[in-house]
Amino acid sequence: MQSDIADVHHPVFEIADLHPLFIRKMPFWKRTFDILCASMGLLFLAPLFLLISILIKIVSPGPVFFKQERVGYGGKRFILYKFRTMKNNTDTSVHKEYLSELINAEDCFRGTNACTIMKKIENDSRVIPFGNFLRCTSMDELPQLINVLIGEMSIIGPRPPITYEVDQYQNWFRDRFDIVPGLTGLWQVSGKNNLTYHEMIRLDIQYIRTHSFWLDMKILLLTPFVIINAIKDSYQN
Repeated sequence: MQSDIADVHHPVFEIADLHPLFIRKMPFWKRTFDILCASMGLLFLAPLFLLISILIKIVSPGPVFFKQERVGYGGKRFILYKFRTMKNNTDTSVHKEYLSELINAEDCFRGTNACTIMKKIENDSRVIPFGNFLRCTSMDELPQLINVLIGEMSIIGPRPPITYEVDQYQNWFRDRFDIVPGLTGLWQVSGKNNLTYHEMIRLDIQYIRTHSFWLDMKILLLTPFVIINAIKDSYQN
């Protein structure tokens, strides 16, 4: 019987010279908040999960869910879940090349042509019908509530990078692993796809150094507005 999860495997690797602050534990209030949000989200969004699953099955052969190895807290690898928005067994070479361009771009000053922002790959033939809508609204990320519930992710935090993305990391990028990764974070509500990769990293590190209950609440409240603006932009384009 065919599994309803698409699997992507990458070579095993080790991250050396981890920062000693990796021994820090998640605050009790943050973990409690994550469990409450993830539990209620999975319960109340169950009908939406079912609807999205049916639509994916109708428009594209293959599994409903996509799973991918990511790098999280302390450099530990885990399996991240998404609703599948691309054709099954798609080639990752295009995405690898795109990430390489973003990561290896020199730091730039705003207002120059040298800046490479993190916009989505346009006219991507790998995306299934209504896949762009799921991605634009971030509904493809909803299955990560499971990752949050079991403690691999948090509601708020840096996005967990892909293993082949980390292979190209500069040393200072690795400070991102000093906290549990999240569904949404500071960079998402500070410009998201209008930022460069280096700007994203700096915002993630800023969050790690200054995060608090009130900052998490601010990010959580701003996230729906970011999604609404993304939907508006997609229709205008």
